[in-house]
Amino acid sequence: MVGKAAAAGCAIFVVLCGFAGPTPQARAETFVEHSAEFRMQLDFVVPDAALRKFLPSGWEPNIATQGPAKDCNLRMIFIDRVDITGADGNPIGSNRLVYLAIPVKQSGGSTVGQMIIAGLTTEAKDAPGPFGNYELATSHRMERSLVGGAGKHTLMDEHWEFAAASGERLEVHLKYERAPARKNSNEVKFFSPTNPTFYQIFKIEQGLDIMRNATIKVRDRVKEFSYKAAGGRLGSLFDGTERVVSIDSFHWYNRGIYLP
Repeated sequence: MVGKAAAAGCAIFVVLCGFAGPTPQARAETFVEHSAEFRMQLDFVVPDAALRKFLPSGWEPNIATQGPAKDCNLRMIFIDRVDITGADGNPIGSNRLVYLAIPVKQSGGSTVGQMIIAGLTTEAKDAPGPFGNYELATSHRMERSLVGGAGKHTLMDEHWEFAAASGERLEVHLKYERAPARKNSNEVKFFSPTNPTFYQIFKIEQGLDIMRNATIKVRDRVKEFSYKAAGGRLGSLFDGTERVVSIDSFHWYNRGIYLP
């Protein structure tokens, strides 16, 4: 009886498919490059009015109401792109940068993702970058050190500094106790604010270590912390009223970049 029922179900499915017409083909994506990275991320709440000036018409912040990203409307992400591999499998090199990303959604639509509104990069060839708004960092510094021993917690000491000729500066300094990272994967669209019809698809596998968070219960393992964000267009976002709601270390971050 089970076999007959299954056969009947298959027959119905075939008939319905016949009436529905041809199945649309999946849209092909173009692989651009892959990179193995380490990241340090600060989640902020910044003034809403200033933030919206960075968004094009038809787009608005997409702010989480619960979970570790609750209330965050801007991310400052420091990136060490340790190894970059091209679509042909050959090594491209490495790079260090910092960018600001807003979680966004298209007004009245279902499209969501993040919008890169500014960035500072150590490589001249990577400016203005895929989103048209990276500046060359005329001075930069990245120092990461580890101290550990038998029966002791592993302590990390990190210093990231990027400054551009325009006066824009983004930096973070912190010391923290490292803990095991939680593995997860994600696929996110990243949009350009000057041309939001252009976007890249990031397919990510990552090891996330949430070291301090304003919403979820995690042990605060940050021993020392300071940051600076100022100059150029950034002054209105960081006017002294902003607050940090999460400090996250990505022990490893494997990113495939695709074009739709």
